[in-house]
Amino acid sequence: GPIVSALDYRWLFWIPVAVVAVTALIALRCIPESRNRAEGGVSWLGAGLLSAWLVALLLPVSQAGAWGWISARVTGLFAAAVILFVLWLYAEAHSGTPLIDLRVMRLPAVWTTNAAALLFGAGMYAIWSFLPGFVQTPSGAGYGFGASVTAAGLLMLPMLVAMFLSGVLSGRLQPVLGAKTLLVAGAGLGALACGFLALWHDRQWQVAFVAGVFGLGIGLAFASMANLIVGSVPADQTGAATGMNANIRTIGGSLGTSVTSVLVTGHLQPSGLPYASGYTHGFALLALLCLGAASAALLVPVGRTGDRTAVVPAVDPEPEPAGPRR
Repeated sequence: GPIVSALDYRWLFWIPVAVVAVTALIALRCIPESRNRAEGGVSWLGAGLLSAWLVALLLPVSQAGAWGWISARVTGLFAAAVILFVLWLYAEAHSGTPLIDLRVMRLPAVWTTNAAALLFGAGMYAIWSFLPGFVQTPSGAGYGFGASVTAAGLLMLPMLVAMFLSGVLSGRLQPVLGAKTLLVAGAGLGALACGFLALWHDRQWQVAFVAGVFGLGIGLAFASMANLIVGSVPADQTGAATGMNANIRTIGGSLGTSVTSVLVTGHLQPSGLPYASGYTHGFALLALLCLGAASAALLVPVGRTGDRTAVVPAVDPEPEPAGPRR
């Protein structure tokens, strides 16, 4: 808010560029190189096809409101996304060094966690997109508080604080409760927050409270997703598997934001502002998406020992050579 008021909205991008550049220099100078190196090369064909089908999928999802859901550009890009996705699957399945090992993606603990990531990401990114707009809507519309950008940011601040605290707390809770339980709890808190918001959003404290509850859910869910993935794949696949989980969250976010946008902006007042019912229906949909994420998390297989997550090898382990151990 203060950056937009004092400078310009473009500085919301330039300042992170500077922070990331400094972070990259610190990483280059201070983080030691790992002694473990994975064998193999980069599947450039797989990387290119992955990028292509993601762009073909997410571009029409984000622009469908302006282009029209049945326009030639949207339907053509969706068709291209399907074709490119099939080609990517074929290329990865026949590659000696695939970018994403599809055998890993089929592991029960991985695909169920990714399903939860898709649904939770849909609810999370939509909240980030629409809650600030809701509170900035002039009260003359029958809802909203006419908040400035700074005031809207302050109402979202409880989410950031709660997300940090629950993320730290999850590391202490996981050995006791297990990552699956934390993921279910995180998605459940997201559903509770969105359900509360759909029913009660007339006071600013209600929005701040919802933001805090949702932040608790984000912290628990993010940490547990990563732990479930890492605990379920071979060590040399953790980077690709966790990266794909983050990718799937983003895909869910694009889909959730687009669908919520249809509900919110489907019927507009003469002033051009959405009706309150549009936001109510949108928040109710986000509650259902988070509830679906909790249901998917319940399907994550549970092991009997350790972290309580099922650790299944992606490939058959090589037989140990005979002879004395060293």
